[in-house]
Amino acid sequence: MDEKAERQLTELLVANLEGGFTELVRVHGRAVYTFLLRVSGSATEADDLGQDTFLRAYTALQDHGPERRRALRPRAWLLAIAANVWRNHLRTCSRRPALAGVSVDDTPAAWNDHNPGPEELAALADDRQGLVTALLELPEHHRTPVVLRHVVGLSYTEVAEVQQCAVGTAKAQVSQGLRTLRRLLEPETAVLEEVTP
Repeated sequence: MDEKAERQLTELLVANLEGGFTELVRVHGRAVYTFLLRVSGSATEADDLGQDTFLRAYTALQDHGPERRRALRPRAWLLAIAANVWRNHLRTCSRRPALAGVSVDDTPAAWNDHNPGPEELAALADDRQGLVTALLELPEHHRTPVVLRHVVGLSYTEVAEVQQCAVGTAKAQVSQGLRTLRRLLEPETAVLEEVTP
């Protein structure tokens, strides 16, 4: 979303909270869901945590005055709330281990390709599932910045804002997360290279 569109959204939030919030959900709901899906690995958890994120956002906006609403950077602000909701969820699960089971959904998003054949579709699904599984193996402090940067598409400045850290720290977290992700995926790559003539 460009800066002009973000400004229009914040002005709508100032003028009409109900209408502005509906537009906020419409514009940024997918980014929040995608982030929560990729850090949790579960569509059900992503839905629940997303609802909690938007409930907290709406409650916060009710307490924000017009100038504070106008100063918002909506996408980064919402993703910061989503990241906090995710961290709170992890803390709750660590206190109640019976609730901590995280599963990978068998419903990956459809791949829009130029009519791939069944073998190509199967290979793409396997690759995607392997990536999702490896992503879930990353420690949370690396998974969150990697998802924010490479799945949601935030800039390093926005990742730093969401993570509440310096831009250099955000870059280091993403870099370390990607190195770990490559190491997790290397065994698959090595096996495929040995099998393929």
